[in-house]
Amino acid sequence: MKCPFCKGDITQVVDTRESDEGDHVRRRRRCLSCDKRFTTYEIVELRRPQVVKQNGMRSEFDEAKLRTSFNRALHKRPVPTELVDTAIDQVIQKIFALGEREIGSRQIGEMVMKELLKLDKVAYIRFASVYKSFQDVGDFTEAIEAVSKSPARRTRRKP
Repeated sequence: MKCPFCKGDITQVVDTRESDEGDHVRRRRRCLSCDKRFTTYEIVELRRPQVVKQNGMRSEFDEAKLRTSFNRALHKRPVPTELVDTAIDQVIQKIFALGEREIGSRQIGEMVMKELLKLDKVAYIRFASVYKSFQDVGDFTEAIEAVSKSPARRTRRKP
């Protein structure tokens, strides 16, 4: 770390403190050339992967788009917000855990479908119908038969 005063490149860490939230570290430093003190901050920087679309276009990963997809599929479905937030967090964690610079939109779609299947079968079918571009009733029938064979979380409706 270079000294901001004399541009000397030999500094000593005098004090280190982690923030209450634990998301950054504050360091007090002393320049060994001019003996002046200054503060630096260390934060984690996660590089968001580029999403590669079907047509080859690339765009920055956007959590808001992911949330919109879940909300559209779950519109008027009896699924608690906490479970939706957890599912979205699961998808985001999986994306970042891959550690890749690029991820295909298809791969993200598959992750979303897995989480929706756990939450609500109707929401899964809604998402799958758009995601897989269902063309006729037969496509819906196949998807419904596949879903009816898999266990899903049950939510109670209010009477």
